[in-house]
Amino acid sequence: MVRRATATLVVVILAVLAGCLGGGIGQTDTTTSTATSATTTPAPTTPTERADPAESDVTVEVVEVVDGDTIKVVMPDGARETVRLLGVDTPEVYGSNTPDEFEGVPETEAGEACLREAGHDASDFAKTRLSNRTVGLRYDEKAGERGYYGRILAYVVVDGAEFNYELLAEGHARFYESSLEERTRYERAERDARERGVGLWSCATEGGAAEGTTATNEYGLSIDVVADAPGNDNDNLNGEYVTLRNGGTETLDLSGWTVSDAAGASYTFAEGTELPAGETLTLYTGSGTDTETDVYWGRSGAVWNNGGDTVTVTDSSGSTVATYTYQ
Repeated sequence: MVRRATATLVVVILAVLAGCLGGGIGQTDTTTSTATSATTTPAPTTPTERADPAESDVTVEVVEVVDGDTIKVVMPDGARETVRLLGVDTPEVYGSNTPDEFEGVPETEAGEACLREAGHDASDFAKTRLSNRTVGLRYDEKAGERGYYGRILAYVVVDGAEFNYELLAEGHARFYESSLEERTRYERAERDARERGVGLWSCATEGGAAEGTTATNEYGLSIDVVADAPGNDNDNLNGEYVTLRNGGTETLDLSGWTVSDAAGASYTFAEGTELPAGETLTLYTGSGTDTETDVYWGRSGAVWNNGGDTVTVTDSSGSTVATYTYQ
């Protein structure tokens, strides 16, 4: 009896081992895992893994362009999804527009009518570039994969270019305030379009290059100010900034130059700071890492008064180069 029990136990153990090594149980797990991954939207690729913004996480078919910043697509698994383009906001074509959301656009019937027309232009631009096309979607780790309404949030990549960025650069959209990997680049694209007065920014009558930024000094230097940051100025210090544009023909050496407000708050440019001809340099009130196009004051509180202030630029000898007073 003891020997039979022992033999039976050995057979059972060998059978279990054969099942594990032969792939019976493991095969079932693998099959289940494969089926699940085939129907799950790919997870966002982290910035350190991505080579450039033109890369995408998933390829989809565009079946409808709703408006300038919203499209409907068919995913690889056949599911139909609505995609809200990250970081951009085009004027409404179906609902009403709020002019004060678009800097410098007057809060008048004319301003709203101009925005509606700009919204149609943005939609036409999107239809031309995206209708019935195969495009890539790129997710943003900071923004998450879906928004409040369950829509996919993504950058749309078409013909090797980021369509969201094109909307901003062409003036078809404003930058939609949010935490994004592309925030700095997108803010600069909107600012440049606004300064050029293209697209929807042709509706603006103030706040951009439309007035107050004409260079009247020997250096060809002009000044633009965004004083009213979204939300509380003191909680969004980099939402207010001063942009200097070199309209001359030679590079300006800004070493030791200063930017100050009417109350005497002053920022001094570091040694070696240069502003090439035709280029801009933006001074943000808050903190950040300086680059060739952006520098940071490092203040703990807002500088520029929303109700009006005067920006003064002086050279390294203390002589006034340019001033700009806004109301």
